[in-house]
Amino acid sequence: MNESSKSALEQAQEEGKYIRKVRSFVKREGRLTKGQAAALEKCWPSMGLEHTQGLLDLTEVFGNSNDVVLEIGFGMGKSLVEMAKNNPEQNFIGIEVHRPGVGACLMDADEQGITNLRVFEHDAVEILADCIADGSLAKLQLFFPDPWHKKRHHKRRIVQLEFAEKIRQKLKIGGVFHMATDWENYAEHMLEVMSAAPGYKNQSQNNDYVPRPDFRPLTKFEQRGHRLGHGVWDLMFERIS
Repeated sequence: MNESSKSALEQAQEEGKYIRKVRSFVKREGRLTKGQAAALEKCWPSMGLEHTQGLLDLTEVFGNSNDVVLEIGFGMGKSLVEMAKNNPEQNFIGIEVHRPGVGACLMDADEQGITNLRVFEHDAVEILADCIADGSLAKLQLFFPDPWHKKRHHKRRIVQLEFAEKIRQKLKIGGVFHMATDWENYAEHMLEVMSAAPGYKNQSQNNDYVPRPDFRPLTKFEQRGHRLGHGVWDLMFERIS
């Protein structure tokens, strides 16, 4: 949030005005297991990132200048940890608002000796605005976001034109915004939004969806969906300007 926005927000709050943000997620706190709590205590000093740190120097954060992949909403972190393990030449940042998922991710990463992963427990939109420099990401991943399937809730879907522009600014030229969903209507929505978003090129040869790339791990949830005949749609859009 820039200074003028902060001032306006603070002034409105002082005047007793209620500012309602349209969130793309519902915060479900849940209960931490002992393992998750222990992992948070042990690993947060080395793997945790705070919104209060402000704009990050990613070379300083990771101790190298490797490409950085950022994932929004990593859930329990299984696939994110697997990707970090399989691609040690890349750095990974995960953002998740649900504390048990952050704890589970850290526990898994610690058990596997992962060193190229950092995590935020915060709202992704604020992290992108305040902590991630423009042109700094090689890839941004958004896998299985809340589909908000009721039509009256579609405005809550995170993939909108304004969001696509925020992502484009954070990607390097040639960087990729990779989305996946198991809701066909949301896949169509994503395709419509991203096809209209300036500065992107669809990596699909047919200008629609791409096959699941090998580097995106197949989750248990997704495997179950396949067995039940559910579809999954991947979209990959490259920043070209």
